Amino acid sequence: MNIIYTFKFTDEQVVTLKHTDQEAPPPAGQNPPSWTRLEHHQCSICPLKSAEHERCPAAVAMLPVVEAFKNEDAYQQVSVQVDTDRRSYSKDTSLEEATRSLLGLKMATSACPILSELRPMAAHHLPFASTDEFILRSASHYLLHQYFNERNGLEPDWEMKGLVERNQRLQLVNQALWQRIHAVCQGDSNLKALLNCFSMASGVSFSLESQLRKLERSMSGESSG
Repeated sequence: MNIIYTFKFTDEQVVTLKHTDQEAPPPAGQNPPSWTRLEHHQCSICPLKSAEHERCPAAVAMLPVVEAFKNEDAYQQVSVQVDTDRRSYSKDTSLEEATRSLLGLKMATSACPILSELRPMAAHHLPFASTDEFILRSASHYLLHQYFNERNGLEPDWEMKGLVERNQRLQLVNQALWQRIHAVCQGDSNLKALLNCFSMASGVSFSLESQLRKLERSMSGESSG
């Protein structure tokens, strides 16, 4: 997976961030900042031990994005070009929405044992996804997984209780990551992006049934209003 995000600001500043399956380690002799240490606001459900993992995998994956935009205003407008192996996307949007999209990709493809549950969705990365698109993609991926479980003789979860539980775990991770980067961000783009990720996970956890009813209406051609 090779994905390139190019941010063009109104002052003509251009920032390019590349994402690959194999993230490059920090340059030799350069230690990651202290907020990436595993024990710094470690998630309450994190299964990793500091004796074996010095750094939080998700924090390390997010580091290039946080460093690039830590002093930037979330509400400023940017032109964003996203080039993937399959196609390209572009949008004039807020820096918050653009960083949310990239942070979500970084988090899902990190070595975090909790966030890695989203890796199958990241394999078909959709930049600038709305909340409705996130719900649709989450439910679709989950149900397809249940179909494969049943076909392979495993117990499927057609009621999607596991999807709710997964997003409850994601909320806890998002909260901890927000606390990690709070002190380092003078601007608010990264914080706003994480809060947006948190709200999406909350939508699945607390109102899955209502979200599914909304999708049902849209698929039957009914108005969702």
